[in-house]
This record gives sequence, structure tokens and C-alpha cells, in this order.
Amino acid sequence: MIDIARFRADPEGFAEAWRHRGLDVDVAALADLDKRVRELKTEAESAKAEANAASKAIGRVAKDGGDINAARSEAKRLGDRGKELSEQRQELEDAFKAQILELPNPCLTTVPVGSDETGNVVTETWGSPATFAGDAKPHWELGPALDILDFERGAKLSGSGFVVYRGLGARLNRALISWFIDQLSGEHGYTELGVPYLVGPEAMQGTGQLPKFADQLYRCAEDELYLIPTAEVPVTNLHAGEIFDVADLPRRYCAHTPCFRREAGAAGVGTRGITRVHQFDKVEMVWLTTPERSDDDLMTMRGHAELMLQRLGLHYRVLELCTGDTGFSSAHTYDLEVWSPGTGSWLEVSSCSTFTDFQARRAGLRYRSEPGAKPSLLHTINGSGLALPRCVIALLETHQRSDGSVTVPEVLRPYLGGVEVIAPA
Repeated sequence: MIDIARFRADPEGFAEAWRHRGLDVDVAALADLDKRVRELKTEAESAKAEANAASKAIGRVAKDGGDINAARSEAKRLGDRGKELSEQRQELEDAFKAQILELPNPCLTTVPVGSDETGNVVTETWGSPATFAGDAKPHWELGPALDILDFERGAKLSGSGFVVYRGLGARLNRALISWFIDQLSGEHGYTELGVPYLVGPEAMQGTGQLPKFADQLYRCAEDELYLIPTAEVPVTNLHAGEIFDVADLPRRYCAHTPCFRREAGAAGVGTRGITRVHQFDKVEMVWLTTPERSDDDLMTMRGHAELMLQRLGLHYRVLELCTGDTGFSSAHTYDLEVWSPGTGSWLEVSSCSTFTDFQARRAGLRYRSEPGAKPSLLHTINGSGLALPRCVIALLETHQRSDGSVTVPEVLRPYLGGVEVIAPA
């Protein structure tokens, strides 16, 4: 959620930032609504004070022989007026909050301005595309031939957008997850978490999924719980409402969870194979840090994700997203995309973002810069470290061999019992 004090001081600055995101927000109407809420609050408090004074005066009126009924009537009138004003204030305040919750985080001023993905900037590229004697096969051909991906039975069980991993396919998926976690927790000092896959609406609102993206979430209506679209939701909300000492920051967490999303491939290559699915595994990195550190911490997190791609031998590039392609809650995002030889396209496997204090304000995440100091909002950062199944796609297609087999990257072999090659059945 945006900083209301900053909005009041510079509504036009917010209007411009939102225009860069492709939104035309009537900030004048929003500011007027906010002003009216505050006016009603003052009027209600004044009426309540007058009603209290009138009630206290009844005794004096009775002692002086005055008209008690008139005094009581006036006290009631003032009390009713205060209640009416409070109800009006609450109604308008709810309307104001509902509008604010739908508005995205303004991007940092350093973010490239652009209307859509065409405005993204390639900042780095690592490695070179794999070369083959003939045409590279796509994973939807490699997987079934190796008997490790079963699209037909995935669809039979749950419909389109689902897949079954078989044999070494399931083991490869599990190996990647374990290796990701071991890299982050063992080498980079993250604390591994095992978190619930179902969360309440407060947690979804805390990270920005609600109310904006309600139609993209899987909801268990009877229990008012949601299947998480990413581990970012439970991990970021882990300390909701808490206050840290600055000495305890930054906190670095990682967690593996399945992720559930209604949106799956709309058109083109995303409709085939496992490029876009409704359920997938992902290891998430989440940092809770101070405003002074957040820019540097974002780059450190990004470096951790890049190092894993390098060790897997995957050709990738780094995109700095423009304002029009930056996610709702993010203020600055870098996407890591791996090259898919079989489809001839780039696939996002990590999105590393800083949210400044946007999520912290929603979730009540604060810290004290020194003992006894007034609490301040901390900054949240998150990124995929990394996302499957696109890593599986890149591995299969990059390391495929002319005989239809796939070479297993050396770093994963201990997690597969020493298997060096996945061969056709």
C-alpha cells in the first residue's frame, strides 16, 4: 500500500508514476475523498465532545431547576449526530482504502519508462546458445521419449495445464529443488522454511495478491483460505505485525512450495508442454531488510540466482523491467530468462524485485533503528531461486544429445544417485 502522507504531499507525483505504469488515476478525486474522511473524523470527534459535555450538564440543569427533558434531548441529538458522522466517515474511509488497495506501487525513478515488455532493457547476458548437429528438439518431444514427462495422464487427472513427472523426471525435479535449497541455505546463509500452502486473505492482501488478483487465485471458499501462488506470500507474512531490532536485519529466508495459479498459457508456445502450467514447484528467496540496504540487497539476491544458472550451464540474460511491465507490488524488478533451444525463445525462471515499504505497510513489518526509537517500515525483497518447470525445460533442451539422451549437469549428479545421462527408455 502506498504512503498516504507522501500522497497527500505530492498527488501529482503519484499520478505521473502511475501513468508510467499505464494507469490514469484521478488523484484529485482521491485526494478529495481522503480530505473528506479527515474532515468527518474531526466533525465526529467534536460532536462527541459536545454530547459528552451536554450529558454532564444534565445534573447541573436538574440542580438549578431547569428543563431536564430539554437537556436530555439536546444530549441525545448531539450523540446521534456524532454517531451519524462516524458512520459516514467509516463508509468513506472504507471506500478510500478499497481504492488505495487497487493501486500499484510507484516504480523507482531509476526504472526505465516504457508501456510494455518492449521497453525492457537487457542489462547482461551469460554464456552462449547451445549448438546442435540438427534441429534442437523441444521438451514436449524429449520428455515423453525419455519417459519422464506424461502430458496425457496429467490432463486426464486434472485437465489442461497439468503434467505428471515419471521416474527420472520426478527425481530430476526433486534434485533441482534440493540443490537450490542447499545452495541458498548452505552457501549463502538463508534460513530454510517449510510453510503452509494455504493462507488466509490477510496474507494475500499483505503481499498484494488481494484484492487486485482475486480472479487468478484458487480459493477454498468454505474455509476462506487460498492456495498460494508463490512462497512469497507465507514467507513475507511470517513476521506480519512484528517489530525487529535493526541488528536482526536483514533476514534471509528460502522455501520450496508448489505454486498454484489459474492463468496458464494464453497463446503461442506457452500452450504446449510445461512452459505455463497451473501447478509448479518453486524455491523462493525472501529478504526483510532496511531501506538503506535494499538496493544493494536486491543485487546480492539476483547474484545468488544467477550463480545457480551458471553452475547448471544454462545460457541466460538479465532484463531490467520497464515501468509498464513491472509487477503490481514491485518498485524495481530484474527478470532472469534462460534460453530454450527447442522453442527458440527466452523463458523467465526468476524475477528479483524490491517492493520498498509497499508490502511492509500492508503486513505491518517494522523495525527500530536503535533501542527506544519509533518503529519504521522495513523493505521487502523477493526472487525465485529458482522456478521449475522452466529450469527442467532449459536443462533438457540445452543438454540434449544427438541420440535423444540428455546429459545431467555435474552439480546435480550426486542428487540423482550418480546418474550422468538420462537415456530413452
